[in-house]
Amino acid sequence: MTALPRGETPGSPADDDGVVATPSAAVPAPSARDEGHAADEGSPTADDAGDGAETDDRDNTTDGGTDTADDTGDGDDTGDGAEAGDGDGADAGDGADAAPAPLSEAEAELAAQRELQERIEKRKAEKEGPIAAGAKLSGKAADLLAAVRAVESGKQPATSFFDSPAPAAPRRTAPAPAPARPRVPEPARAPRGAPPEAVAATAAVLAEGGAPAALAGPAAETLGAQAADALRADPWQLLTVPGVGPEQADGFARALLGAECGPDDERRTAALVGWLLERAALRGHTALDASEVRAALAERSVADPDAAVQHAVAEGVVLVFQDGPGDQDDQESEAPAEPGEEAGPDAGQEPVQVLLGLDRYALAEESLADGLARLVNACEKDADWAEAASAAGSPSAAELIRAVAAHGLVAHTGGEAARAEPAAVITAARGLGLRALGTTHSADGRRRLAEATGDPETAVTLAGLLSGEQGPGRDEEGAIAVDLLVVLDAPQLDVETAAILVESLADGTRLVLSGDPGVLGSAGAGRVFVDVLAARACPQIVSRTPDPGPIGELVSGIGIGELNQVEAPGKEVVIVPVRDAGEAVHRTVQLVVDSVPRAIGVPSSDTQVITVGHGGSAGTRALNAALKQRLNPGPGRFGGFDPGDRVVHVPAPGRVVPAVVVSADAEGLRLDCAGTEVVVAQERVESSVRHGWALSAHQAAGMQWPAVVVVLPGDAVQGLSRSWVYTAFSRGERHLSVVHGVDQALPRAVAQSPAQDRTTRLRTLLETPAR
Repeated sequence: MTALPRGETPGSPADDDGVVATPSAAVPAPSARDEGHAADEGSPTADDAGDGAETDDRDNTTDGGTDTADDTGDGDDTGDGAEAGDGDGADAGDGADAAPAPLSEAEAELAAQRELQERIEKRKAEKEGPIAAGAKLSGKAADLLAAVRAVESGKQPATSFFDSPAPAAPRRTAPAPAPARPRVPEPARAPRGAPPEAVAATAAVLAEGGAPAALAGPAAETLGAQAADALRADPWQLLTVPGVGPEQADGFARALLGAECGPDDERRTAALVGWLLERAALRGHTALDASEVRAALAERSVADPDAAVQHAVAEGVVLVFQDGPGDQDDQESEAPAEPGEEAGPDAGQEPVQVLLGLDRYALAEESLADGLARLVNACEKDADWAEAASAAGSPSAAELIRAVAAHGLVAHTGGEAARAEPAAVITAARGLGLRALGTTHSADGRRRLAEATGDPETAVTLAGLLSGEQGPGRDEEGAIAVDLLVVLDAPQLDVETAAILVESLADGTRLVLSGDPGVLGSAGAGRVFVDVLAARACPQIVSRTPDPGPIGELVSGIGIGELNQVEAPGKEVVIVPVRDAGEAVHRTVQLVVDSVPRAIGVPSSDTQVITVGHGGSAGTRALNAALKQRLNPGPGRFGGFDPGDRVVHVPAPGRVVPAVVVSADAEGLRLDCAGTEVVVAQERVESSVRHGWALSAHQAAGMQWPAVVVVLPGDAVQGLSRSWVYTAFSRGERHLSVVHGVDQALPRAVAQSPAQDRTTRLRTLLETPAR
């Protein structure tokens, strides 16, 4: 049985109040009262801002039935019910001209998403018009419905409605090299809330149904000006409001409809199907197996789940897809499936998987697959890279440079030390006169990339690049003015952001996706990097550059499922056993405040605490409260914050920006984000700012600190996985302390093979040959 490395705790035992190294291989077991506790409370709160969702329970509505807006960035693998959202982004407010005000982070992202959606909708409209199979549907949705009905009638086998790729739309060609036109941000627009009269009318309907008045604003914003009429006609539309669960929607419907309300009401079943898919997206799925949806509907008292799914497809609530082995022509002999069932294969043949997906994610995956294929096919070999490859600093860097020279799309995998290789590609390309740029997930990653290339102009954050606040701007065709784009931290790419990015690249642009496949995935739906690697859609360069030192050795073993002992003569890795969550909090504070600064020389401001979840006795909330009391006590007079507080700012869903509170005034809370001042409006503080001495591993992805303290209390067992441990342990540059209270659950989690934890369609789309 392997065990964590053991060594002396930083500082002397006497000074450290008994925090000593493990004297033997035995590790205290977690207390019984902590066992099995999901590492977060059931209801998302303001503290949840910023973490990536891999959760499976949002089935609750508290204090009025609505989650706060900060839920769009938080959650973890342990039942936090929050929406996706770790990451980083460009600081709001930078790069504005004197006249127009800059777009905020959230507004810039929304504008980019609207632009992509408009392109996709235009492409859909060009395919074909409505068909008789469904009066409410057109284009792909109508095709799918027609195919479903054909199968149900027995006219065609089930395999006849396999999803096929849409014909590629005409693409722009790369313009001749020319000075890039700097992007001038449009004047910032205040968020448009629902009209007061719409909110009032919605509140009246909610009152009739016994729903909290606090839902009126969110419902009117979600459902539009006619929200009151929509809710009266279909009370289960309340499920589209963030934070509302089926129980609350059912109660509201019963109050409005009385005896007309039933569990098999088609309005209810359609809303439940959409809600299930929306909740799955918070866990990273872009689609769900139809059998899983039917099982979930049965749990919600739906008598005929098959009919419910068919109705949802007919109404355009979801799209249906089939993925299976072989070509369509090879499976024409299969017998037709019963309505709502997967097609039955011949003996010895793998079953066909029927998937249900929401329109937005299906379109994003199709657009992304199309865009990646375009980059693969449009590469121009117009430069001699041989000399640059021969001058590379390592064999892996030389191999990567040669691959980039010959291909329009390249995937590169490796740990933290391997980031020097894509940096070498950027430097080589710029030496050849090409416009080369690297983009990262976080501002910290941007700093490290700039140090590796030696040129700050070569590194931007992905959010800053897409918003136009960073980078070279756009050319006359609206494409990002680059010849080579390297995307580091590629595992953090969700499918919608990736689609926006690829749509923004002109034909002929080279794209390199680089990252460590062992870390936790993106906060948003999809697993772009994993799917590209699995589909073998492009050359894959595996770095042979290992991460150095005891931490690098430890993390490398975790990556292959081994929790090995490592020599740590400089106290690079230390284990601190604890008996329960209360002791875990005490030891963590002691390490951050005293032991690590004194013994390792890393100040508290450069030491980051990482734990599994936000709730529980040793979650981020409890740890942040304890650390604030020791490091920066105060009354929290600025919405719970004081000057000097260490916080994280969530400017938009999916991004986390570490910051320090400076002050507050009538404009809002003033933060110092790595030297950039950001002002968070008063109404946004509760939903987008939280204390940041302690983070979850999802929030910490893409960043590193000189010292890291990983906290594993007994109630963290359910949230542990190999990818979680790998991510958390690899965040420390010089020192790693592990506050360990999970006994043998840690080596078991590391030894288990990573599960295919997300259902997506991108790999299938990339593998499907163009017709």
